[in-house]
Formats: sequence, structure tokens, C-alpha cells
Amino acid sequence: MTNIELFVSALCPFAARARLALAEKQLDCREIEVDLRRKPDWFLQISPHGKVPLLRHDGRLVWESEVIAEYLEEVFPARPLLPKDPARRAEARAWANFADSRLYAKTAALLHSFDDSLYVRLAAQIVDDLHTLEEQAFAGQTNEGPYVLGSEFSLADVALYPWFEQVAVLERFRGFRFPANCGRLLDWQRAMAGRKAVRATGKSATFYLDGYAQLQKQLAG
Repeated sequence: MTNIELFVSALCPFAARARLALAEKQLDCREIEVDLRRKPDWFLQISPHGKVPLLRHDGRLVWESEVIAEYLEEVFPARPLLPKDPARRAEARAWANFADSRLYAKTAALLHSFDDSLYVRLAAQIVDDLHTLEEQAFAGQTNEGPYVLGSEFSLADVALYPWFEQVAVLERFRGFRFPANCGRLLDWQRAMAGRKAVRATGKSATFYLDGYAQLQKQLAG
């Protein structure tokens, strides 16, 4: 029996990443929703940066989604999400870093900017990043398996998937167009959507579209 609490916010892709890592390792947790626009004092007292996700396990606090994933990997080694081979482990971590520094960082800038010219530049850069994934992360892996490391599911897949789950938000609110010539990425997305943990924790495009529409109304008000 584990004593795990996960502090989340419904629209946060990093919280979705932590939730998916827990589900893939078949770990039960109690989720606590935090309103990031009106952060309660009790949350600010336990979260160093006032951000989600925040994990509390047997009273110990762990923050930042990638750190949480690594912590779960070390404390609960069953159903590993990192390969045994050091080079493959490094590859999984590198693509997870790519997701953070490229896709998520630019998406955040795109969603929070009101500069039309910046929309165009950032959208083009995101398309370039998707082509990098298509041509480098998945190149030559068609016969091995659909995941970033071929047949071996890893934390790289966990890190990337929430971005793809929410891409409809960029398409609806920022006019983004997913490149049509990324067949391997689309195969990967379909394989991910079929995983039991993703089906258990994932949200629909409608969920995110409704959530962001409501958020925009609140910000406008």
C-alpha cells in the first residue's frame, strides 16, 4: 500500500505527465485539484514554486514533472519506464528534455502571447520541432515498434504525450496546423492512445477546448 498524493490542475500538461507516469507504474494516488489562479495558502506553504504537479509520498514532497517521474522510477522500480542500457536511458532523457525545452516552452509562449507576428514565428518553430521528432526520434523504428525507443515504452513517451493530447487547443485558439507529413508521429500517437494507462488518465480534445474557452472568458472578465 502506497501513500501518494498528486496535486494537479486540470489543464496542466505537466500534471497530466505525472498522472500518466503513475498510471503506467500502476500506482494508486489521491489527486488534489489546485486553482492556479487563486492558489490557496496551504499549497504555497508546501510548493516551493507554487506550481503543479507536486507529489507527496509518505510525507515527502517532490516537484517538477520530470523529477517526479525519476523519483517514481527509483522508488518503485517495478514496471520500469527507463531502459537498463545507459545509452538508451540517456536517449529517453534527451527526448524528454527536447519536449520541455522546445514543444512545451514554445507552446506556452504561443498561448500567452497577443502578438500576431509572434504566433506565426512560434507556430513555424513548433512545426520544425515536430519534423525533428519525425525524422530523428522515430527514424528507422517502423519495424521495431511505435515508441520513441522503438518497441520499448519509456519516459520519453510519457513526456511527449500530453502535448499531443492538447494540440487541438493550438489549432482552435491559435490557428496552428499539425504537419500532414509526419506519419510516424501519427502512428506513435495512435499507439499511445491505445495504452491502458492513457485510456485511464487521458482527456478528450473537447475537455481541453472547453477548459481553455472557459479560462479565456475568466481572463477577459
